[in-house]
Amino acid sequence: MKELLKNNVFLIVQSADLLQQIGIWTRNMALLYYIMDQTNNNPVAVSLLTALEYLPIFVFAIIGGAYADRWNPKRTVILGDFLSAISMMVILVLISGGIWQSVFAAAVISAIVSQFSQPSSAVIYKKHIPDHLVGSAIGIGQSIAALFLIIGPILGTFIYTQLGVTTSITVLFVIFLLAAFIQLFLPKTERNIAKEQQQSVVVEIKEGVQYVLSQLNLKIIAAMFFISGLAFGITQPLDVFVIMERLGLEKEDVQWFAAAEGIGMLIGGGIAVALTVFVERYTKMVMTLCMLIFAVITLLEVVSVWPVFTFSIRILSGLAAAFFQVVFSTLMIKQVATEYIGRTNGVIMPLMMAGMLGGSLVSGFIVIQINLFGAYVIAAILIASCSILTIKMNNPTPAEVVSD
Repeated sequence: MKELLKNNVFLIVQSADLLQQIGIWTRNMALLYYIMDQTNNNPVAVSLLTALEYLPIFVFAIIGGAYADRWNPKRTVILGDFLSAISMMVILVLISGGIWQSVFAAAVISAIVSQFSQPSSAVIYKKHIPDHLVGSAIGIGQSIAALFLIIGPILGTFIYTQLGVTTSITVLFVIFLLAAFIQLFLPKTERNIAKEQQQSVVVEIKEGVQYVLSQLNLKIIAAMFFISGLAFGITQPLDVFVIMERLGLEKEDVQWFAAAEGIGMLIGGGIAVALTVFVERYTKMVMTLCMLIFAVITLLEVVSVWPVFTFSIRILSGLAAAFFQVVFSTLMIKQVATEYIGRTNGVIMPLMMAGMLGGSLVSGFIVIQINLFGAYVIAAILIASCSILTIKMNNPTPAEVVSD
């Protein structure tokens, strides 16, 4: 751990991520509440917001992944945060002009930028963090994300309810600028100019697809991500309606249940770091168990009419999510060759986003045509089916790790 904390790249990336987490939750809560206020709590409008977050990820993930393997990763992450900051100012001007629908663009822009910056961050990790520290680095990053699942919704709700949407977007502008500035101190990492001259992006994307298809675990993860993405796409826009209809609370109370999941992720992240060797050795078992837990939790969440019980199962959900994220991220960084990290993410993530996009698009309509309970049952069945795929995975061994 001491060795990791002395790694400047790790400290810079985590500092930027800390700022971005504040921005993410400020944005998430502001957009959710603002759109519900403008549309009188319309579930279709809320599901549309979620769909607009996923659509750019589906479209740009594979492109962003390919360019992440070609571009200078330092320059990419800095430019991404800078463009995000500028876009927030443009949206603020449009809102001031009475065009409230422009807030949907905030979700779209953030999603597009992330598809170039996130794989570039993974490339930076691959190049500058020793292999034996990757699992711990990811676990700590997961713990930070979990911490903001606790305080982020509370902070975002406070900024919006007390200061309004204008202040929320102004905060986003400042945060993204600060993140861009911090990443100026990252070490230089040259792009592979010779490779760029040899082949086109289309060829590299095809190579990425072939690489994923050649790895059993990656093929299974791709299929699992699509199915689970469909399930999560159905339920995510409906969280706030579970809080309102099943628990009889106000929409602003969604922050406390998001915080509960954050508590679980914080605990789970810490445990996952402590059990890094075990988690990596039993990848298949951990992923299968997580899928089954997610399926049960999905059912319990919609059945429950007791806030304390719902709060408790959200903690369990966060704990399982932390373990799953650490296993997946470690597997991706340690088993995928450096030159394929961006493209592998670019192949797998669009499949998940396609599922989430499809799920979120039909989410509101499922509630209207069937009911809230039916939507969650469908999602639970889809998640449970993923366990059939994960049990076919191979547990990674040192011999399976692809060398650079």
